[in-house]
Amino acid sequence: MKTVRALERGLDVLLQVQARRAASLHEMHVALGLPKATLLRMLQTLGQKGLIWQRLADGAYLPHVDARARSQALTLEHVAEVASPWLKALSTRVSWPSVLAMPRLDHMEIVETNSPLFRLDSATLGPVGVKLSYIHTATGRAYLAACREEEREAIITRLRPRNPQEGSEADLRAILAETRVRGYAAREPLHPWPDRSRQLVLRDGRRSMAVPILLDGAPVASINITWPAKRGTDDAVMLRHLGALKHTAREIAMAIERAALAAEGRAPSGAIMAQFAAGTTKSVSPGENS
Repeated sequence: MKTVRALERGLDVLLQVQARRAASLHEMHVALGLPKATLLRMLQTLGQKGLIWQRLADGAYLPHVDARARSQALTLEHVAEVASPWLKALSTRVSWPSVLAMPRLDHMEIVETNSPLFRLDSATLGPVGVKLSYIHTATGRAYLAACREEEREAIITRLRPRNPQEGSEADLRAILAETRVRGYAAREPLHPWPDRSRQLVLRDGRRSMAVPILLDGAPVASINITWPAKRGTDDAVMLRHLGALKHTAREIAMAIERAALAAEGRAPSGAIMAQFAAGTTKSVSPGENS
């Protein structure tokens, strides 16, 4: 019996994405020998059916995260997939790029960024996989300030240098306390611990603000906005864009919880609903401006 050739080719594309975990259009063109225009149509169809998704950061195609995996743990791929359309929507409202990062033992890892949507050599962010400091970046500070005490103490213990400068740990804790009070993180003030990213922060001429993405009161990731210092004062940029950044973080949190619970037939928790309601009056789709 003859097979359906079009279906067979579509399945070949899906299997390539699944096998590679992240595949570019060119890689699949080389592997399968199909014209890129044909591949694009197949990829768009697979995306519309919820079988794959395209990462903003590098244009790679990734397999859709299975609902069973989502219910077990929040993976990098899950959070990146859910957040990606919201990062794209944020790029239409804010003139500077953003990254989404998740925690690792001694650093934050970039899992998605909308930086490629901007033509800004002075504020290029990423790529996916870049390691960010907990204490020298706004993205890291946003997470560290928001996490529960036990986790925060464990992270600080990992980062503490062998012979810390006198008073430096107290200064770090003061920075984190101030971050919690004002509701967002910044790169300043600088801190002396020689953790990763410190030299880059000192010389790259950028400013950044970040907020955590919270589920049931605990952070799972953080999201930032970065801009060249010469293009705007901190106060002016924050006044203009902080609301959009916080709104995006709330929407991503809601989307993560909805996706994680959909297979179980449960509604989002009261905590996340209360957090969302405190910051906005209605939920919008990623393509709708707030």
